[in-house]
Amino acid sequence: MIGIGRAYSLTFTAVAITAVQDLFYVKPAADKICVIEAVYLSNVGGTADAGDAQEELLRVECNRLPATVTVGSGGSASATGTLNPLAVNDAAAGFTGRTNDTTPATTSGTARTLHADGWNIRVPYVWLPPPEHRLLVANAEAIVFKLNTAPNDSVTCSGTMIVRELP
Repeated sequence: MIGIGRAYSLTFTAVAITAVQDLFYVKPAADKICVIEAVYLSNVGGTADAGDAQEELLRVECNRLPATVTVGSGGSASATGTLNPLAVNDAAAGFTGRTNDTTPATTSGTARTLHADGWNIRVPYVWLPPPEHRLLVANAEAIVFKLNTAPNDSVTCSGTMIVRELP
């Protein structure tokens, strides 16, 4: 809770993932900047997704979409229950957040990969950069955290992105 601005969690819970997708999408409100503070992913499928035979290594990355962004589709827009202030009685977020879009967001500019990584679905994925390396996104832009590898079979996952909206 300490820091400038207001912090929010953008979440999805127990979603069956079968395809490449934008796991998280954030587009700031007019004249605002958002800071991507952390991303957490977990395989919550129970015993169906546990064990050596179900182990999968999936590619994930965070991209900046710099101009004329067209939001993806097929997922969920932020709503009560998926985009929540971390502070008690705090105001609603001004930015747009989406989860699990199977049609990816696009840009008229050149998308830039800011962070590329891998996720072994047998263990939780945590991306928590130090404060000086956290990603900023301004109003004309968007940030997407994407799954670039389709799982071999359906994997039930939950995820959270922590976003700080600056005044």
